[in-house]
Amino acid sequence: MGSLQAWVSEHKLASVGTLWASALVASLAYSRKRTPHKTSLRLIHARMHAQALTLAVLSGAALKHYFETNFATDESKN
Repeated sequence: MGSLQAWVSEHKLASVGTLWASALVASLAYSRKRTPHKTSLRLIHARMHAQALTLAVLSGAALKHYFETNFATDESKN
């Protein structure tokens, strides 16, 4: 798990791009079997799902960074 975290911190942009692309493909594959919509509508929905997941992950990473920087310095003062 530590090596995965190190790779993600070293390759942030590639990690976000990979997450977005895999969410897009997963959403397209899921909607292809479940809904009778046109391909263009499926693509729009898949892009929205991928963007929502990416924003959630980026928000989580921002919170993690905030708490690490603010509380790590507070612990060193005590």
